[in-house]
Amino acid sequence: MESIIQDIPLNKQLFGEDFIWGVSTAALQIEGAYDADGKGESIWDVFSAKKGKILNGHHPRTACNFYNCYEQDIDLIKQLNIPHFRFSIAWSRIFPDGIGRVNQAGIDHYNKVIDYCLKQGVEPWVTIYHWDMPQTLELKGGWTNREIVNWFITFATQCALSFGDRVK
Repeated sequence: MESIIQDIPLNKQLFGEDFIWGVSTAALQIEGAYDADGKGESIWDVFSAKKGKILNGHHPRTACNFYNCYEQDIDLIKQLNIPHFRFSIAWSRIFPDGIGRVNQAGIDHYNKVIDYCLKQGVEPWVTIYHWDMPQTLELKGGWTNREIVNWFITFATQCALSFGDRVK
């Protein structure tokens, strides 16, 4: 059976008037700065550091350095006329130990990202969990530990209190 898709030119109108355009990322994939400003280890930091787990020994420790270059990256989003930017918040950047002490430097970083998005006319959309659990919680059983409900509620509440006034 031959596909009819190849005969249809791709254009914005095919998606309909109510389609919402945007770009998305995950903290681990773009931020780098894996141990900057008090960030704790995530399960991916530990996994990617194991020899032979990632092709060619690559790792996300620096990634594309969004943590330090977020303004340039958001400027590119604006230049491309993309109205929405979905990014994730690294749990271990907010709670380095998964629970307990809040890392104000992590809160400050995401506030700067959100504020810069808004300044540039790019609506920030946030994912508060994109498969990057703090390693300390993984060692306590992670998602198999029923306490995860309370741990996640604490993280989600902190995100809502810190960013909910600007992220819808």
